[in-house]
Amino acid sequence: MANLELYELEGCPYCAKVTSKLDELDLDYESHMVPRSHSERIEVEDVSGQTGVPVLVDPENDVEGMPESDDIVEYLEEEYGS
Repeated sequence: MANLELYELEGCPYCAKVTSKLDELDLDYESHMVPRSHSERIEVEDVSGQTGVPVLVDPENDVEGMPESDDIVEYLEEEYGS
């Protein structure tokens, strides 16, 4: 069972791309909605070193804060795809 966390922003098309892949692969994940203002995104910055979203955390595979939707989708396909 995956123990995934996703830092995302409502209405973000890059985040939607990742959530679509998570849903397609039927993966459970914990969603962390971040503030719209980059200066208030302290939690995601602590995790990934930057304030952009989406950011994926997968502690079971030592992924501590993967940014970039394309990279996340590719990772999910490789790690959890059939």
